[in-house]
Formats: sequence, structure tokens, C-alpha cells
Amino acid sequence: MNAPSYRIAVIPGDGIGVDVSRAALAVAEAASRRTGGFRLDCQYLEAGAGYFAETGHDMAPGAEDAAAAADAIFLGAIGLPSVRHADGTEISPHLRLRDRLGLYAGVRPVKAYPNAPQRLADPRAAEIDLVILRESTEGLFHAAAANGPSHVETDAEVQDILRITRRTTERLCDFAFRLAEKRRARGGRGQVTCVDKANVFRSMAFFRKIFDERQGAFADVPVSYNYVDAQALDLIRRPWDFDVLVMENMFGDILSDLAGGLVGGMGMAACAEIGDDHALFQPAHGSAPDIMGQDKANPLAAILSAALMLDYLADRTGGHGPLAEAAAVIEAAVTRGFAENRLRPMEFGGDMGTEAVTREVIALIDAGG
Repeated sequence: MNAPSYRIAVIPGDGIGVDVSRAALAVAEAASRRTGGFRLDCQYLEAGAGYFAETGHDMAPGAEDAAAAADAIFLGAIGLPSVRHADGTEISPHLRLRDRLGLYAGVRPVKAYPNAPQRLADPRAAEIDLVILRESTEGLFHAAAANGPSHVETDAEVQDILRITRRTTERLCDFAFRLAEKRRARGGRGQVTCVDKANVFRSMAFFRKIFDERQGAFADVPVSYNYVDAQALDLIRRPWDFDVLVMENMFGDILSDLAGGLVGGMGMAACAEIGDDHALFQPAHGSAPDIMGQDKANPLAAILSAALMLDYLADRTGGHGPLAEAAAVIEAAVTRGFAENRLRPMEFGGDMGTEAVTREVIALIDAGG
């Protein structure tokens, strides 16, 4: 019997996106060999700022449709500081993909690994294991994706609209509660915190109202509430007390970077953007063109994003065992690699570049994670 094959649309993009996407897919292939039972069929697509500079288009002809037809999308990184639209904004076809494919659930795991840098002196910082769940299609990013210019834009004033809809927020909250249940089944806290600014903005009060409505269907999941400014403070004071934090797009964009800084930096910041029918996976860091091709980038955010992709494919196929096992094998290899001081990325002052870190993770997988 032939193993099932999953089509992955790969957008290496710009800068170190090329380096880290190559590393992530090599690790995913190693996990596939280790567990067996599935294959990844990668289709490489051209898109990004470099492509825009050459052609005037941010994606190659047919690339957007090819990405939509894939079982999952893997993105390296997009953007170059020197390449901008005429209005000064960055080249960002991935924002359009979020909008077109309905990728409303931005999943940003934040986990402390042994021997990785910890920015907080409190020993409880070693227990940090939470998820920032960022709505990814609305909020203050709504106009930036594919929804036209601001309704007020003159040389004296510009306005952007914060958009919260019932349909998207209901799906996001349900996703948050199901994610908490899944994390609790794996030994986690299984709690959801609603992060908003409901005391000031009607849009945020609406967000919280919908959160409360949807919580009724998940009565076994404990909940808490935090205003976004207080949540920023609490991510410094007591991040180990949180599990799943659900919030609007811009709030999630800011707090996920803050939280990532607590556990080493953006080189550890994996990301999944999931909708009802599609999903995109990428490291949350930028393209860092200053170190492109120099074997200096930390590939672990991309590698952990590949693990999220395999876990997603497992869920989409009814819990297909080899896919879920492969995701767990990657996570275990990274954990063991740090615990045994076998992973020492240059980003953290270590002596291992992109290729060395990738080889070590693969060696750990081959040896049993």
C-alpha cells in the first residue's frame, strides 16, 4: 500500500527565508523517514519583495492559485527593506493569502527550552509554555490585506478601520477553546485568556461578548480576562501562569513578539495561520537580508513551524498517526538538543550556523529524538 502524499506549496521568499525553509523541509523529510506512512510533495513558488523588484508583481503567475490548491503552505520569509510600494508599505502577498484563504487563527507557540536564553531571572521562567492566538484577517490589519485604501487619506489625516465581525470571532474563540482542550489532553493547563481593551473600545467589548457566548459550549475550559496593556505587564511578571491567549490581530502581532523575546528571540518563534480549509506555516521572524546565505540564521523557528504543519495535517486527516508522530519527533529532538547542549545557534552566541543546527536536529531524529 502506497503511503499518502501531501502537497506542500513552498514559498521560500526573501533573505534568510530561503535558508530556513530549506532547513525546515529537510527536517520534516527526516521525520517522515523516521516514522514512515506519508510523503511530502513540495511545489516551489516564486513570491516576495525580490520577485517584485524583478517583475513588478509580488507573486508569480498562478502561484496564488497553486498555494490555494495545496494541502498546506510553507513560507520562509517575505520582505526587503529597500523594496517598497509607492506608498511606503512593504511587499506582503502573504497578507493577501491570509485574507483570500480565511486564515483567521494565527497560532504563535511560546515555549522555554532548557539551556536556551531566558530573559527573566525568576526560575519559573523555565516553565513558560503558552500560545498567543492572534486573529489574522481582521482587526487593524483588515485594510492592509486586500480591502482597499483607508476611507480617509489626505495629507492632513489618515484613518484605518479596526474591524471585528461575529462570524470570524466565533470561529476564533471556538478554535481557542478546542486548542486549550487539546493542550490539556497533552498535559497542559488548558485555560483560555481573553485579551482585549473592552473598557475603551466598542469593538473590543463586542469581541469579549462573543468570547463569553462561545465559552458556554466549552464549560469545562477555565477562562480569564486581561486588558492588553495589563497582559503586556503580566507577560513580564508571570508568563508561566498563562496557556492560550486569544486576541485581536494587532494586539497579537505585538504581544507575540514580546512573548517570543522571553524564550530566546524570534529565531524560536514558530507560527501557524489556520483557517477552516487552508493553512500557512512560517517562522514569525523577518527576512534578515544582511545575513542571507551566510549560514548564520537560526532555523529553529522554521523547523518548529514544520512540526506545526505536520500536526495540522494529522488533524486534517483524522489524527493520521505517522504525521502526528513526526510532529512530536521534531519537537522532542529540539527539546533534547537544547537539554544536552547539542543545539547552540549563533543567534544565542553559540558556534552553530544554519546548516549545523539542521544537521544536529536531523541526527537527533535519526537517533531516536
